Amino acid sequence: MLFISTSGALGRYIDMPVPVIIGFRAIFAGILIFLYCKFKGISFTTSSKDRPIIILSGVLMGIHWITYFYALKFSNVAVGMLSIFTYPVITAFLEPILLKTKFQKVHLLLAFLVLLGIYFLVPDLDFSNSYTKAVVLGILSALAYSIRNLIMKTKVGNYNGSVLMWYQLIVVSIFLTPFLFFMNSSGIASQWLPLLTLALLTTALGHTLFLSSFKRFSITTASIISSVQPVYGIIIGMIFLQEIPKFSTIIGGTLILTSVVIESIRTYK
Repeated sequence: MLFISTSGALGRYIDMPVPVIIGFRAIFAGILIFLYCKFKGISFTTSSKDRPIIILSGVLMGIHWITYFYALKFSNVAVGMLSIFTYPVITAFLEPILLKTKFQKVHLLLAFLVLLGIYFLVPDLDFSNSYTKAVVLGILSALAYSIRNLIMKTKVGNYNGSVLMWYQLIVVSIFLTPFLFFMNSSGIASQWLPLLTLALLTTALGHTLFLSSFKRFSITTASIISSVQPVYGIIIGMIFLQEIPKFSTIIGGTLILTSVVIESIRTYK
């Protein structure tokens, strides 16, 4: 979670078009994970019946990253990260539908807390306001991430987490490589170091470790543990970007993370 938390500050810091950032991120991280798997002698073999799900998860991962980074560009680290942290509650609602687990009524209360938190994040429901756009994009990002995590839950026990992450990065790279030629990517000459950090620390290490944790936790539990991520991210943003969150953002974030903590206690019991 500490590694993944760097995405907020890096997403704000890197001054390039979002599809270009995500394209380079996927390519660099894909190369790093490929070299790691080769070094460890990990097989890339997958079953033909699992490939459509893996490809779909790659598409969802790309949607998650792009909408998230646009949310960061439209607002700040705090609002961008807190808005995607609606995903643990979205996961709690989707898990009974997709994985046929039992729905629990307490999740309605948690959803209310999250909605109240979003109310404090959005200054007013006006789509000309960049913060409103950011929160809507953040929630779309959360939805894509929730679905991706749930469908990967069914496959993670069969394959190494690094291999699954590599295939998803390949899918993202294929879809976004054309943008490197049609959009301004000249900034790579001066911004290769933060992009490489995003690829290595945030993506190759952070997301692979998170995906591997699904072998030990339910998706909801893994989502809950990750609730520390926006706290780390906001602190990193304060240190490196001097972005101090507004009081209303802190209230909204507290409500969203409270819902995650309540679910954490319930899951632990």
